Amino acid sequence: MRFEHSDRSRLELWGGVEPTINRVHDEYIKQLPRSGHLDRLSDFDRFAELGVKALRHPVLWEQIAPQGLDNADWRWADSSLNRIRELNIRPIAGLIHHGSGPKGTSLLDPEFPHKLAAYAGAVARRYPWLEDYTPVNEPLTTARFSCLYGHWYPHSRDDHSFARALLNQCKAVVLSMRAIREVNPDARLIQTDDLGTIHSTPKLAYQAEFENERRWCAYDLLCGRVDRNQHMLAYFHRAGVETSDIDWFQENSCPPDVIGINHYLSSDRYLDEHITRYPGHLPGGNGRDRYVDVLAARVLRDRVPDILGILLEAWKRYQLPIAITECHNGCTREEQLRWFVEMWSAAEQCRRQGVDVIALTAWSLLGAFDWNNLVTRNDGHYEPGVFDVRSAPPRATALVEVISDMASRGYTENPLVSAPGWWRRSQRFSYGFTLSASGERCPVPGPALDPKPENVKPLIITGGRGTLAQAFVRICEMRGIPYRLTKRDQFDIADPVSVRRLLFEVRPWAILNAAGYVRVDDAELDPGRCFRENAIGAGLLASECAARGISLLTFSSDLVFNGKQTHPYLESDAPAPLNQYGASKAEGERRVLEAMPGALVVRSSAFFGPWDEYNFLNIALRTLAAGQEFRCAYDATVSPTYVPDLVHASLDLLIDGERGMWHLANPGETTWAEFAANAATAAGVPLKSLRPCTLQELGLPAERPQYSVLGSERAVLLPPLTDALARFMGEIDVDRYLDPLAA
Repeated sequence: MRFEHSDRSRLELWGGVEPTINRVHDEYIKQLPRSGHLDRLSDFDRFAELGVKALRHPVLWEQIAPQGLDNADWRWADSSLNRIRELNIRPIAGLIHHGSGPKGTSLLDPEFPHKLAAYAGAVARRYPWLEDYTPVNEPLTTARFSCLYGHWYPHSRDDHSFARALLNQCKAVVLSMRAIREVNPDARLIQTDDLGTIHSTPKLAYQAEFENERRWCAYDLLCGRVDRNQHMLAYFHRAGVETSDIDWFQENSCPPDVIGINHYLSSDRYLDEHITRYPGHLPGGNGRDRYVDVLAARVLRDRVPDILGILLEAWKRYQLPIAITECHNGCTREEQLRWFVEMWSAAEQCRRQGVDVIALTAWSLLGAFDWNNLVTRNDGHYEPGVFDVRSAPPRATALVEVISDMASRGYTENPLVSAPGWWRRSQRFSYGFTLSASGERCPVPGPALDPKPENVKPLIITGGRGTLAQAFVRICEMRGIPYRLTKRDQFDIADPVSVRRLLFEVRPWAILNAAGYVRVDDAELDPGRCFRENAIGAGLLASECAARGISLLTFSSDLVFNGKQTHPYLESDAPAPLNQYGASKAEGERRVLEAMPGALVVRSSAFFGPWDEYNFLNIALRTLAAGQEFRCAYDATVSPTYVPDLVHASLDLLIDGERGMWHLANPGETTWAEFAANAATAAGVPLKSLRPCTLQELGLPAERPQYSVLGSERAVLLPPLTDALARFMGEIDVDRYLDPLAA
């Protein structure tokens, strides 16, 4: 299925990195050093190859002049802006991005606007050729987070502080553009903010109406038109704002040259006074009513997300050119693709209706850190963007091809964008009900009512009854990835006729090979069958996929190594298996990559997960809770792999078109005895029947390596083992181990 737009009305592609420098108490939380962007001038060549015509580029006050203009360090700005010019990309200079300025000022400082304007003038004098500026990114959103909700500095929580912070930032925009235009009279203002829509129950309609008017305040102030909105004018007066402060904007209006709309799935909200409907949500309020504020897409049947409506509203209100200045979705890869295509299509539809939408911005090009906690802590949570900075150099994701397709020819043939995003599927209703536009509760529609795209190529998953295949089925369902599951009695991966018949019938875009012989000790007595399934079958799949241009993902094991190392094994380390199972996997790797160099081969370690009753941890917890002896090795060091993490990362790599060998294991190493003890302690299960022993004492038929920890020279994509174990404990029902009757 093609997503097309008219050649005569093609959008311009812009780009941007997430550059936030925000302050939390006395700590400045900075995105750019964490992404490595400050140390890689080569990033701009990647952006140019993507086809961006303009780049939202940080020339941030807190980064360049934290100790004042006399001590400004312009070196990175000099080199980066020079490279951007050489690549024929237009920079849009951002001067403050969710920040409150260097120490010594704040959003509530009356001198804040003048201080930022002084910095803006210095930027313009140093780079007089710069034409496009965003002096303050999202002033309304920043005022809310800093001075209404208290998340960021100066951590106020009242309407007066919010109003002062908003007016200060908007005044800073006006004065900054005045200073810039003294140098370059033709400089343009690209003003951004989040314009998410608020929905509500009928009782809270008054609050939704207020918030839907408030979202326009930054643009209204800059356009000198707040006096036209008596509702908001009255609010400012109640918040202690003097009439003269509002009049100042009428006398010093500075309309944007472009209305920049930053829109996220989380932007559209729903207010509901029925607090008990939402377990786990802390209610808020406005002094009159108490209510919860939830993601609208999780409860409303219709009208969300509504970027089309927002674009039309902005055009009707201002009649100014519009750009979508941030288009990002912190989620799985295929959902990022779907969100970008949906946003692009909405913008094109608006253009056909006469709305002057000029650009869509690929954001964030290098991903973002810790926006899941609103950048209030340095937790290290990374959301990949168009490029994934966990690889060196940053690795192109599937977004690169899809974005380039849309920008250059108006459609993409990526098979995954035809399926609806989670915000269009019935599984989005996470509270067990849906709400009509009037707030009436309705049953959750079944999957049969979800949009069903035609002629979507599926993903074939082999090994239908196995732990890994079942985990992929579960997560493909969750991610909306169409698939076809095959079982051994239906499909023999080592039989050429069976393979060719299936590929002809299904015509998949990829095969995910989760089939194979997995009984390590039995393989010592049954090497022929083990080799047939793990080596011959994998090699045959690779040959057939290579001949038809079908992607292939297959799996290998840490048991291809002999354990002689004392540091983690990398992808380039040579296999030296100790047992038949490891030898079959090593031979399978060789055959696959020889027949199909573009195949993706993932090595992982022993699985543990919440959905399989027979993995090591579940068996250990059951046995120990029953007071029965549980023997495990204290002299074998491994890097156990949490199955949900493995599945998500493997799917992302497959969708990205990655190839060759990848190691995917949760970073960290442990002995089997330590692993069992840590899990039991976390679960509150007694350890008295745990019996650590040596590998030799276990008397296993197949020899195991004493050290088989997996590391990676390509990228570390999985969270640490300690984090994975904590999530595992949160997923399982610990009570069933402690209370025999619970089982």
